[in-house]
Amino acid sequence: MAAAAPASAAPIGVRQGTTFRTAIFPNDRFTVRDRTQLTGRRVNLRVGIDYPGCDQTNYSVCDSYAMLNKLDGFDLQPRVTIPFTGPIDVSSVNDTNVFVQGPGGRTKLEQLVWDPATNVLAGTTNGFLTENRQYRIVVTSAVRDASGHAINACGGRACVVTFTTRTASEVLDHIRKGLDNGSAYTQAGITSRKAGFVQDGTADVFLAASVPPSVGGPVDGIVRLDQTTTDPNQLQASVVPNLINPATVSYYAFGSFLTPRYQFESADNHHDDVNGNTDGVIPAVPTTQTAKPFGNDRIGFVLILPAGPVPAGGWPVAIYGPGFTRSKYDIFVSADHNAALGIATIATDPSGHAYGPNSKVTVKHSGSSTTFLGYGRGRDLDGDGIIGSGLNDGVGPTAHKQGDSTYLPSRKPIDGLQSGLVQTTVDNMALARSIQAGMDVPGVGSNVLSHSQISYYGISFGGIYGTMVMGTDPQIARGLLSVPGGPIVDIARLSGFRGDLATALSHGKPDIRNGGPGLDGFTESLPSRVVDPAQPSIAAPMANPAHGSILLQELFGSTNWYDRSGSPETFAPLLRQRPLPGQPSKQLLFQTAYGDQTTTDVAAGTIYRAGDLFDLVTFYRNDKSPTYNKDPHGFLADPTIAGRSGAQQQLGVFLQSGTVTNPDPTMFEVPVSIIGNLNCLHYPDPQTGQSPNPQPNPPETCPTRPEDLNGGFEPPLPMP
Repeated sequence: MAAAAPASAAPIGVRQGTTFRTAIFPNDRFTVRDRTQLTGRRVNLRVGIDYPGCDQTNYSVCDSYAMLNKLDGFDLQPRVTIPFTGPIDVSSVNDTNVFVQGPGGRTKLEQLVWDPATNVLAGTTNGFLTENRQYRIVVTSAVRDASGHAINACGGRACVVTFTTRTASEVLDHIRKGLDNGSAYTQAGITSRKAGFVQDGTADVFLAASVPPSVGGPVDGIVRLDQTTTDPNQLQASVVPNLINPATVSYYAFGSFLTPRYQFESADNHHDDVNGNTDGVIPAVPTTQTAKPFGNDRIGFVLILPAGPVPAGGWPVAIYGPGFTRSKYDIFVSADHNAALGIATIATDPSGHAYGPNSKVTVKHSGSSTTFLGYGRGRDLDGDGIIGSGLNDGVGPTAHKQGDSTYLPSRKPIDGLQSGLVQTTVDNMALARSIQAGMDVPGVGSNVLSHSQISYYGISFGGIYGTMVMGTDPQIARGLLSVPGGPIVDIARLSGFRGDLATALSHGKPDIRNGGPGLDGFTESLPSRVVDPAQPSIAAPMANPAHGSILLQELFGSTNWYDRSGSPETFAPLLRQRPLPGQPSKQLLFQTAYGDQTTTDVAAGTIYRAGDLFDLVTFYRNDKSPTYNKDPHGFLADPTIAGRSGAQQQLGVFLQSGTVTNPDPTMFEVPVSIIGNLNCLHYPDPQTGQSPNPQPNPPETCPTRPEDLNGGFEPPLPMP
């Protein structure tokens, strides 16, 4: 008698469990109703069920989930996870059998990672989703298992899971409304929005012609005295470079104004208080409410006035936003042509920047010198006795140094820089309102700046919070954002800031660094958005991620999710796709550099795709310039980069008239001609452990893909 044929194995399907790791995620199943939230929901991930209980060895995990549980929905570009009952063929996954669909259409999953240890597929949506809307994740049986057979997705039918996206931009817009109706100033104890220019009875306003050149060495017309430690008397001197033609300028004026402070600041600057507040963080509030300021800060600014008499109505003025670890003094290398074109320029410091509060500046003029406070915004938040130029010293939460020289992590581990970015955006909006209150400069006149002709431009970090300013503030209708990028964690892991990210990881409980081949002791195994033939080792999908990389991917995904309220890609759609109520039409120009090794081209692409802004992007082809072997990141201000002069010319004309020009077609694309170039780093990915090696005129290996048009969305498919 013949033996009975063995029963065939059950087909592979999608797990339909009730916990975070056994169900498709994101998923409204993991929320509860909450009337204090604009979505009517609040995230509810459960300790001991969706994430483990925590002790002194792993409390950063619990802290992270506690932060996520304050949000009113899921990420706007979520890391989607799909658990299967067995192995699948990842190459069979495409935009018609696994996708997210909702407002805007259908969007595919990018950067696919298959975890063979758990049979979980993860990927990030190509498109940036709309806030406070419902979306559906769809998985069909057209996916193939490891043997090439069709899976049985959800018991003979496609899997469809609904989730609601969070609100994010409303956090900042609520604060902006408080500035405009005055409640923010009242709560902060501010009775006057007007700026001042006098310290110790002396006006810090100087005829430009009386100030010697300031380029270093003995030629030091303007000198910074930075408080670099907690000793208020330890001041480090450095010359402020000044590249502005003095013949085009009448006055250099140094002033200050009050701004509401939303970031928490403890008495000793480096501990968590009994209410769970952490230095540098803006506490989360339900999204129907408005954050309240803890008080106010007086912050400094530099104002450069054009030569000639003040015109009726005041000089048109451009607010300049300095970059990360930079300061308001960069105005002197970032405003070459403004004054000659009749534009005043003004700049303040980002949150936590410009060293300690006792920092000073000395200006030599007419054979004498005047020294006055520079209003440094840095604080020793980590308790190491050092006050730096921005990183770890006030822009966001930090670890805290202990007596044995070890560090305890921040209790707000996934805040990143979002609190500092929100605060800095508020400061620049408050600066605009100080201008509108009347800028009265001693020895020059009253209302020297226009109340209505206020524009903005910023570099790097200044382009990042500048995108937030332009998306939120109706008082500023023209803006140039140079080399922005987002989100912050993606910038950090792919750039020269990777070492700083590694340091932050080392302070976590637990430390989840997993070693090489990635640089700086961790390997996240996140594939690039596209397979770049120039970098075949960084290919999608990733079927064999490095040991420990999934924990890194989860952490980075959670950080992006939490940080969207202070991240530029959230505000990009508000620039013209979905402007907030009361916003005027904006005149916008972006600048990005080929092979930017600091904010990176792919992070810039995230912003432009989110807002469908590619037609507004000037692409500086550093690879076609004589300085191809240098990081072109700061090309708008860096005199060692070949494209600086052209970028400055483009800036000046745009600020003056809103006209977009091409200063040099041999080095500039206006607009960017191949948007696929913003999917590639154009230098080896640091996850490989390689070092950048730029080359001139490399072949075009990153073509534009159809799915990157229309904000990363494709036509919807009939729902199964």
